[in-house]
Formats: sequence, structure tokens, C-alpha cells
Amino acid sequence: MNPVPYDKSFALKLLFDMLRIRRMEEKCAELYGAQKIRGFLHLYIGEEACAVGALHALAPEDNIVATYREHGHALVRGVSMDAIMAEMFGKAAGCSRGRGGSMHLFNAATRFYGGNAIVGGGLPLAVGFALADKLSPKETSSGALGRQRVTACFFGEGAMAEGAFHESMNLAALWQLPVLFCCENNLYAMGTALARSEAQTDLCTKAGSYGVPTLKADGMDIVAVHEAMKLAAAHVRDGLGPFFLELQTYRFRAHSMFDPELYRDKAEVEEWKTRGPLHTFSARLKTEGKLTEEEFLALDAKANAEVQAAVDFAEAAPWESIEDLLKDVCSPPSPASGRGAGGEGPP
Repeated sequence: MNPVPYDKSFALKLLFDMLRIRRMEEKCAELYGAQKIRGFLHLYIGEEACAVGALHALAPEDNIVATYREHGHALVRGVSMDAIMAEMFGKAAGCSRGRGGSMHLFNAATRFYGGNAIVGGGLPLAVGFALADKLSPKETSSGALGRQRVTACFFGEGAMAEGAFHESMNLAALWQLPVLFCCENNLYAMGTALARSEAQTDLCTKAGSYGVPTLKADGMDIVAVHEAMKLAAAHVRDGLGPFFLELQTYRFRAHSMFDPELYRDKAEVEEWKTRGPLHTFSARLKTEGKLTEEEFLALDAKANAEVQAAVDFAEAAPWESIEDLLKDVCSPPSPASGRGAGGEGPP
């Protein structure tokens, strides 16, 4: 395997962010079992290299649209672990004020626009963000042409069987929009293997049918992810239109905490674990003299301390007041009593 092409500081940053995601989600699984976290919970364990490698190739002004398996994306993007954990608990201090839970993390300050529970639901949103950027003035205050913002949309391979994928790809290609389609292909759409749900299993071929350039990368290798994402983002940012990136990855846990996981063999899971992004990357760094075991343990302890602080924050955070429960849910009737602008229409 090729040497890690990063200095020690950046390499350890990548490793630490993967550790933060892994330890946070392990704690979330524990808290779910203790009924501290309710509703649905979809863990990202095993796929950490995708979020970390990809998001570190983007700029703060870029837009991020993710799926319901988005805890890692939100964390790496800069949403505080306190706000994420409080949201998991349903507390008012959460990043969505406790109203979204695990599947609807949102933070406008970091341009993180979900957390979308509907399969493929983020794709049209990403096209909308990209269209807005395409139509916005491009000149800077100095009169120079500004670089386009990238909208990076993350989705699973199951979303590629949805009509929204094809509609979004078509419009993005037709209008040459600055959107980066990032498919995290973990082989199982919920509990259905790719070959059982899609006739064309070469996802790049499917995306390429819209005239969009494509690239595959090993989603278990954070270096491969980061380098591929840099190429894809540069293409989009330079005004060359949309790009499709497939990250071939694997989740080690079930689809959700409710999933009995009867659709794949345990031996298959164990085989994929040998390619786990945390231990393979840390082993490479140790071999190259960029990481010692003591440094690894210190990073792991730091990640665990952040997780415990976030849990403590969520435990102590208040629930939303009863007086605010209907806020932003119901609105007062319009002067026209809900009818058209002139009051016409059925009662």
C-alpha cells in the first residue's frame, strides 16, 4: 500500500475524527439500549472513512446534504457533539431543538442541511442549493470572478433506485449545476442486497448515463476517499458541472437498532471488519512512524472524554417547555381563513 501522503498533523486529525465518530456511536448504541435515546437510530460504524475523508476535502462555504445515517457527517462538519447528543435525547438544546432526533440533525451555521429521513430525499434539495448558487452573482468585491460553492449530497446506493435520483441527476447535468453526488455504497439498502434491487449494479455506469463524470473509490481507505473527493470537488468548484463519486464501503452494524440482520452472513461482516478504516489507517501511520501506540491511546481517551462530556450535557439539558410544544407546528389562520388570496375557494 502506498505511503500516507499527509504530514503527521493532518493524518492524526483524520484519525481522531474517525475515533470521535466511532466512540460517539458506540455510546449512542449503549444509550439506546438504556432507552435514553428513542425512535430510530442508524449507526455509521465501519463507514467513518467516508465522512471524514470527504468532508475534509470541502470548504466551510460548501453546502452539505446527508441521509438519516448522518451523525458522523454532522460531527466532522463542525456541529458540536453536545448539540448532537442533546438532539438524540430529544432535548431543547439539540441542534434541531430536540424535534428532529437521530435522523434530522441540522445546523445552518455550518451549512449542514440534514439529516433527511426519506431515502433519496436529499437529492432534490441538493439540486436546489446548487441551482441557487448557479444563479447567484459570481463577481467578488474586487470584480474578480468568484469560485463556485460546491453542494455535496451524500446518499446510499438504495437511493439510486428512486425516481428522485434520476430527476436530480438529469437536471444537474442539463443545467450544469455545481453539485457533487456522493454515493456511500454499503451494498445493502436496508436489508436488500444491491443485486436484488437494481438491474444495473455498476453505479458509475448508471450515473454516467446522464453524461456526468464518475469515479469509484475504496470507502474503507480514508486516503482513497480524501484524494477522490478532492478531485471531484475541484471539478465542481471550477464550474465544470456535476460529478458522481461512489465510495465503496460497509456498515458493521445492522441497518438500524430495530434490524434483526437476517439478510447477510456473519462471516461476511467479519471479513469486512478486517478492512476497518480505524485499525488499517492507524497501522499504516505506525508503520510510517507518524503514530505511536501511546499517541493512539491519548487520542482515543480524548475522544471518549468528549463523548462523556456530551452525554453529561444532554442529561442536564432541559426539555422543551410545554408552552412551546406547538411552536412552529401550528400557525394562526390567515385573514382569508385559509382560502386563496382573495378569500375565494371551497370552505
